Amino acid sequence: MISYRVKLQDDDGTVLVTSPDFPELVTFGDDREDALSYAVGAFSEAIAARMAHRERIPPPSKGKPSEPHVVLPLQVELKVRLYQNMDELGVRKADLARKMDLHRQEIDRLLDLNHATSVARLEKAFRALGKTLDIKVA
Repeated sequence: MISYRVKLQDDDGTVLVTSPDFPELVTFGDDREDALSYAVGAFSEAIAARMAHRERIPPPSKGKPSEPHVVLPLQVELKVRLYQNMDELGVRKADLARKMDLHRQEIDRLLDLNHATSVARLEKAFRALGKTLDIKVA
């Protein structure tokens, strides 16, 4: 589970959300719960922008357990981990497309955080990188 710390600041009835891990992330809501729900989408957008620019996705920074956190949706987490593994292994989209016998556009969709991708397809991509998925339910 990827969980990023956030800072919440009450600003005249609006709750502002920022992240120490993503300085570009700023969103808000009417109250704490509303702000945190918007933060999930804001993280997805910030991550998608970094992926589009081939930038590193930072790991969550350490903090106090009492600090507020935003948990990425499972589909986003899987795609982030795939992107990070590709980066660590020096595998480009074209390389992964060849390994999976797919067109490059299909790899673009595979990494698109807004595109629903089957777990089987993601699992196949990880296998092409020599990795396996290990999902635990807690």
